[in-house]
Amino acid sequence: MTDNKPPTAEALTNGAESHGVPTTIAQQYDLLPKLIPNLDRHLTFPLLEFLSGLEGDESAEVTKAKFELLKQTNMTDYVASLWQEINDSDEVPEEFVKKREEVLQRLSLFTEETSQIDELLNDESVVSNLRSDKVANLKFLEQQHGVTIQMVDMLYDYGRFQYSCGSYANAAHLLDQFRILSTDNDKASSASWGKLAADILTTNWEVVMEEVNKVKESIDTKLFNNPLAQLDHRTWLIHWTLFPFFNYEPARDTITEMLFSPSFINTIQTNCPWILRYLAAAVITNRNRTRNTGAYQKQLKDLVRVVRQEGYEYNDPVTEFVKALHVDFDFEAAQKKLEEAEEVLKGDFFLAASADAFVEAARHLISESYCKIHQRIDIRDLSARLGLNQDEGEKWIVNLIRDTRMDGKLDYQQGTVLMNHPANSVYQQVIERTKGSFFRTSVLSAAVAK
Repeated sequence: MTDNKPPTAEALTNGAESHGVPTTIAQQYDLLPKLIPNLDRHLTFPLLEFLSGLEGDESAEVTKAKFELLKQTNMTDYVASLWQEINDSDEVPEEFVKKREEVLQRLSLFTEETSQIDELLNDESVVSNLRSDKVANLKFLEQQHGVTIQMVDMLYDYGRFQYSCGSYANAAHLLDQFRILSTDNDKASSASWGKLAADILTTNWEVVMEEVNKVKESIDTKLFNNPLAQLDHRTWLIHWTLFPFFNYEPARDTITEMLFSPSFINTIQTNCPWILRYLAAAVITNRNRTRNTGAYQKQLKDLVRVVRQEGYEYNDPVTEFVKALHVDFDFEAAQKKLEEAEEVLKGDFFLAASADAFVEAARHLISESYCKIHQRIDIRDLSARLGLNQDEGEKWIVNLIRDTRMDGKLDYQQGTVLMNHPANSVYQQVIERTKGSFFRTSVLSAAVAK
């Protein structure tokens, strides 16, 4: 118990490894100082682990940061080992030995005091009699099995204790049991956050997404009359969902949709505009995943709008790439920002595993935009804009035309691609622009008639 250690960065990033020493660009746009205040100390540890991997041999500063981060927890053996590393000593200070004994004593006491209620909640005959009414459940357990409010609260205290010890699976189990019975809304809310953190740290992503929905619903309903608390809680939830966002494929669309909802996009713009980096990376990499072109184009349009609005507040190479390509239509700037964005992504804990997919999808976006506004395209010029040599660029363009079904013809002798952009007739343009006018007129007439 006392020798537990938080999960490594590799365990929480689908095995993605750090990409060597961080570059100046990656250091310049490091978001760690902005992320840490919105994360639990246990959730912060993997980010420090990733940072130590970026720097090769773990630096003394990172080791000290780990020690300061975890010294208040009950992982006494691991904290003691960090102290020994910092002070280059083989001796373990008496304070760690004493705290270890206290932790083991408290563990034994908690186990004894919660054994009865834990057995009851694992008994099918008892659980089958429980209903959605918590008050009725407590009355049933009190009358039939002698369960008290104090015993229920002990589950909460024991769950927090297990979490502090780094025993995240046990903590999630205990906090879930507490939520089933507790009528204390504040403690139940705290237990939900604790269970969400514990499930993230055990990489139980399916359950994590269930907990995200529960926490989101709680924020929307129970904090309805407290806008400031809603803002703070949504800010925390946004940061915590970054873990499943880029580590659990089925969560990508759900979380993207959530972040684009009015309440959450307002939270991002108000409290944490740096999240636009992750939203931009998700939308751009979604290009290779989604089959719903309409939904993707809407997300891209919304992203461009928010990036343009928040440019004065926050920017980095990822958001600047979006602006250069879709606002300024500056292909040279887009290529330059793409190179910088690749470095930034490789130095970001959450995005390191998505760096290659981002570059691939970004090149497609550059190619598509370039082909839409040019009729004759020089392969060498486009290859340079994509950061490819001429042979690679030629293969890339051929694959692009095939995959996107663009109307283009490759001229190998001239080294060019001829794009066919048939112009819409005047009649077709009139039809497109007036297509919804009849419906709108009918709605207006009905409104006036009332």
